Amino acid sequence: MEIQIKAAIVALLSAIKAGDGQSVAEEMARLDDFLAQGRLALHPQLVHFLENRSYAKALMFLGGETDIPVGSCGGRAARKAGA
Repeated sequence: MEIQIKAAIVALLSAIKAGDGQSVAEEMARLDDFLAQGRLALHPQLVHFLENRSYAKALMFLGGETDIPVGSCGGRAARKAGA
């Protein structure tokens, strides 16, 4: 399923760049379906990125990158700023 998720994210980002609203909506719906179907089988970090529509981070995760920037949704950087 991760291969299909990666393909959908690439297609989504391409559609955004092209300004193709219909394709953007279709790919986001596909990603929502993948999340609903695979929530229990997918890595928790990938689920988190998909739930929060952090598609660039999800793509980085699927590409094997380990230096994914911490967001403001509860990572260490966000806790320090709010402390």
